Formats: sequence, structure tokens, C-alpha cells
Amino acid sequence: MSRKRRSYEAGHKPKFLVVVDDTEECDRAIYFASRRASRIGGAVVLLHVIEIEDRNQQWLGVADIMKAEAHEEANVSLDRASARANGAAGITPERVIREGARSEEILKLIDEDEDIAILVLAAGTGSEGPGPLVATLGKTAGTFPIPIAVVPGNLADEELDAMS
Repeated sequence: MSRKRRSYEAGHKPKFLVVVDDTEECDRAIYFASRRASRIGGAVVLLHVIEIEDRNQQWLGVADIMKAEAHEEANVSLDRASARANGAAGITPERVIREGARSEEILKLIDEDEDIAILVLAAGTGSEGPGPLVATLGKTAGTFPIPIAVVPGNLADEELDAMS
């Protein structure tokens, strides 16, 4: 059971959560969430989840190097996403890096931050489907603690401006 949402209470503001990855459509989610948050006086939280494989003790040194590289790559990805959010709507998003299973870390962050009001994802436009995150979360959307907005990945900035 997730904590009560307080996004619209005094002293709080709604936050749009965007999961940042290296997919082409991720930009659409960042753009939409940033424009919408700016319009309603909200905020954006950018989450990058590093999915850590089980580490064998004897390879701990290598695993530590891989973990450091993954954090460096996550920060580069969040730098790009933050710049996009700022350029699209003049806002500075919160940045969060987590390690673990992506869907579990999304739920944990939502539970920890009672101001997160909506999860914004973007659907892929390729023949392989909407993308792994949209497909996975789509199966559990009915039990999710907050609404999930899925932005079509083929919409241009101007089209998203009209909706946000």
C-alpha cells in the first residue's frame, strides 16, 4: 500500500515522474512532463535505474568498476534529460539514481515521495511494440498507486505543447 498522495495540499506541489533511459521515445516523456509541470506549477523527477546483475564475490573488484561506470553513464543520461527539461520548460528537475529492478525501484520512489502525482512514460513507435517499460507497467497499471500517462512517441513538440 502506497502512502497517501499530498501533491495538492498546502506546502506541496505535484511532481511528474519520468523514467530516464536511452530509448528514443524517452525524450517525448521528458518534454511532455516538463511542459505540463511548468504549466501547473509542478515539478519533474527524473529517475534512472541501474539494473545490477548478481555479483559473484570473486569478481567483486570488476563489479565495483562496472557499478562506477554505470553510475557515470546514469549521470550523463540525467544531464541530457535535465538539459532537455530546462530547455523545454525552464525548470530544473530533481534527479534520482537507483539500483535494482526497474519496476520495483519506480514503486519504491513513488512510495517515498508523496508528492509524485503521475508517472509519465512514452511509447515506442517501432514494430517491436510500445517498449519494455510501457509493456511491463501496462500489465500492472490497474494496481498502480498513481495514474500512468503514456505519451505517443511519434508526437512532435508542437503537438505536445497543445496538450500540455
